[in-house]
Amino acid sequence: QVQLVESGGGLVQPGGSLRLSCAASGIDFRISTMDWYRQAPGKQRELVASITRGGVTNYADSMKDRITISRDNAKSTVYLKMNSRKPEDTSVSYCHSKGLREYWGHGTQVTDNS
Repeated sequence: QVQLVESGGGLVQPGGSLRLSCAASGIDFRISTMDWYRQAPGKQRELVASITRGGVTNYADSMKDRITISRDNAKSTVYLKMNSRKPEDTSVSYCHSKGLREYWGHGTQVTDNS
């Protein structure tokens, strides 16, 4: 059974930081590229960051100055840290994996106070 389980969402104060986690099971995590997407209310889902099995990272230009993606292969977990959050960052964040097949997590809500 494949599972991508996001955690770490919740309420964030303006200017605050957030770290999201995605724990994977049922996939070969070690050979998978892992991604974070987000979807704000009324907006399309957008790619935030990616990290390949070799640790090569890629970030959305609009956020690259305040985000960091990392992975822990021993824990089959990928992380996303975002600093300097603002109310416009309010969204559902999704974990995504791409290996032999592609899978999505169910998302975690992150609400940024105004």
